[in-house]
Amino acid sequence: MNATSATSAMNDHGRPVHLAVYDTYADWETGHTTAYLARAGREIRTVGPTREPVTTIGGLRIQPDLALDELRPEDSSLLILTGADLWDTSDDLAPFARKARAFLDAGVPVAAICGATAGLAREGFLDDRDHTSAVSFYLAATGYRGGGRYADTDAVTDGNLVTAGPTEPVAFAREVLRLLGVYEGEVLDAWYRLFHDSDASAYAVLEKASGAAEDAAR
Repeated sequence: MNATSATSAMNDHGRPVHLAVYDTYADWETGHTTAYLARAGREIRTVGPTREPVTTIGGLRIQPDLALDELRPEDSSLLILTGADLWDTSDDLAPFARKARAFLDAGVPVAAICGATAGLAREGFLDDRDHTSAVSFYLAATGYRGGGRYADTDAVTDGNLVTAGPTEPVAFAREVLRLLGVYEGEVLDAWYRLFHDSDASAYAVLEKASGAAEDAAR
């Protein structure tokens, strides 16, 4: 991540984070991300294909706050694209990938996990950016040209773009929290160890940081 991207992301604290929601949305993939952004005071708004309700893979019914054609990069601090069966079975979600282009062109971060990475690959976004996904051959099947930039790791940040595979929701959240300046250094490391590794020793680090933040706010 370069310094300009990091500074821009952290300076957008007053703008909401937009979470893309659509039918077959994999609701477990972004729970850590949105929970800890919200706890840090970030507003989370959902954006759907339209304002009509959508149903997640887990059977949850979500009423989007706004439709995709209402979403403007200048009104957002981050666009989160979650996996969904529809990424692999139709072109219905291609407009979300194209919206990601507008965000990245405007210097606004995008975070994509699971099938959403394939959507970005089809649009050519991953041809010249470091990235990851479920497995390399999953993205190769899209016909994209970015195989040489694929990293076999849990999550990757390249500039304003975060990518992760479907089994790494905690690593995905880690990268987003870092990019938006919510946590950093040993606190971010402790957060990851607690939620990914169930490392109880990390809790003390988080408690200490929380106490210091409360003292500073007084």
